[in-house]
Amino acid sequence: MPVNPSSFQSDRPPLTPDELLRVFHDETRAPIGVGTAQRPIELDGLVRREYEIDGGHWNMIESPDGLGPDPDEWDGVIARQRDFFAERGLRVEWKTYDYDEPADLGERLVHAGFVKEDDEALILGEAAPLASQDLHLPEGVVVRAADSEEDFERMAAMLQAVWGESQGWVVDSLLPRWLAEPSSMDVVVVEETREGPVLCAARAEYDTSGFTGLWGGSTLPEWRGRGLYRATLLHRARLGLDRGKDYVRVDASPDSEPILRRLGLHRVATTTPYVFDPAT
Repeated sequence: MPVNPSSFQSDRPPLTPDELLRVFHDETRAPIGVGTAQRPIELDGLVRREYEIDGGHWNMIESPDGLGPDPDEWDGVIARQRDFFAERGLRVEWKTYDYDEPADLGERLVHAGFVKEDDEALILGEAAPLASQDLHLPEGVVVRAADSEEDFERMAAMLQAVWGESQGWVVDSLLPRWLAEPSSMDVVVVEETREGPVLCAARAEYDTSGFTGLWGGSTLPEWRGRGLYRATLLHRARLGLDRGKDYVRVDASPDSEPILRRLGLHRVATTTPYVFDPAT
């Protein structure tokens, strides 16, 4: 059944970038999540660590409230997190934002053995204006939510073609998460037929906040520049609205940021991952 974009329009005045950042921090970063037996969330003072017991792909550290009141203890706090994951042989990402305290957090992480990765733009926006835009795709091409294990296998094959290396995590880690917690994400594929290759894929993730997290987004080289990634953004915004999510968030690369800003979203901060890998 065709979607009527006007059904997503909102009469509420749009939020400013500063207002969006405040909503994001209050709803997404400030609350302490509830983990599971397979994926616990633990506190060490003000620092939060989230990891997979079986050593999977998704291990994170974040410190939205800083490292504690005593500057003399900050390096020790960082070292404890590093050692925690080193003892378990787990690769972990410490996700930072440019407004985090202390201001020299990144330098302290590097000194402790974390490796700085590329900066990304934190892009935020309201879902309704994004979802209300017309979706244009080449003739014969459709965008939809994945609904089978075969879709994940086809997505992994596309990602391997794009990145030139195995993408086993899609089937080994992402698929089990989707099967166990289908309300936590939608994986979106763009295709000509279900039997043919996936042309572009991305995912939407949901938590207790009002945000749809727009993650990933890879397209086969021969299909780039034809609106496929844009279609996944609009479709994921619509899926999020169906789940009651009024906002969207993206950690955008320099290639993606211009597309997102043309669609009316806003750069509100810079986010930088620092990775510790005991295997290196």
